[in-house]
Amino acid sequence: MKKWILSAVTYLIIVIFAYIVYDSYAVNVESKQMHKEEHKESENSATEDHGTHGNASSKESDEQHEHNKEENQINVQVQEANEDIIITLKDLSGNPLNDLEINHEKVMHLIVVDEHLDQYYHLHPEEMGAGQFKVKSQLNEGNYKAFVDIKSENLAYNVNPVPFEVGNPSTVEHNHASLEVDKNLEKVINENSVTLTTTNLVVGEPVTLTFDVHGAELEPYLGAMGHVVILDEKAEEYLHVHPPNEQETVFETEFPHAGIYKIWAEFQVNGEVTAYPFVVEVK
Repeated sequence: MKKWILSAVTYLIIVIFAYIVYDSYAVNVESKQMHKEEHKESENSATEDHGTHGNASSKESDEQHEHNKEENQINVQVQEANEDIIITLKDLSGNPLNDLEINHEKVMHLIVVDEHLDQYYHLHPEEMGAGQFKVKSQLNEGNYKAFVDIKSENLAYNVNPVPFEVGNPSTVEHNHASLEVDKNLEKVINENSVTLTTTNLVVGEPVTLTFDVHGAELEPYLGAMGHVVILDEKAEEYLHVHPPNEQETVFETEFPHAGIYKIWAEFQVNGEVTAYPFVVEVK
């Protein structure tokens, strides 16, 4: 009897010991398997992260490349001195620019506005030397922005506002009220009436501007039946639009941002050019 009990106890101890050994082995194997899976997931995650980063870097590189393509390669300086407006054009190495093309019968179109967008001038400076142009100033003392509209044969160029001063205007910063949108898009100047009608003024979509001159006998002006210049109310966005043909006073453009814009439509009658201003809101 005692031998049987002893044998049973011994057998039980062996079974318990075997179970402990097996359990330890199983836990160890499972732990190693989990570690391998975690390591593999970590490697996959690193690979995915690296791939994503690589794609982002590539995208950023492409965007930077596009940005560089759009960068101006021409430096423009504008100043008023001795009742002249002087424009100096140089490339990025400081060399005078000498490869301008004629655009609408002129080498340069100079648009000047005051800080309130009340005064508007479309001028055509004459070349005085390599990269230097000059035109008589009609400006009173104050702060202005110039838009030098040119075409280079070889260099990238976008028209951007160039601030300059005439005389010694006050250095006090003024807060200007927003432009007031015109409720009636008809303007009468020197007994000539011009009415503007538009398609929907929606940002990022083609917009047609149609001007009715009410029977006035228009004359070709700079190779077209009219010219349209558009600025946003901060005078930062510049659009210079020409009609698609020489018979109609219809202009097509696209507004880059929502907001208030001022439009100047220029027409020539009896040898005199008149700019008709309109203020619209683009949504």
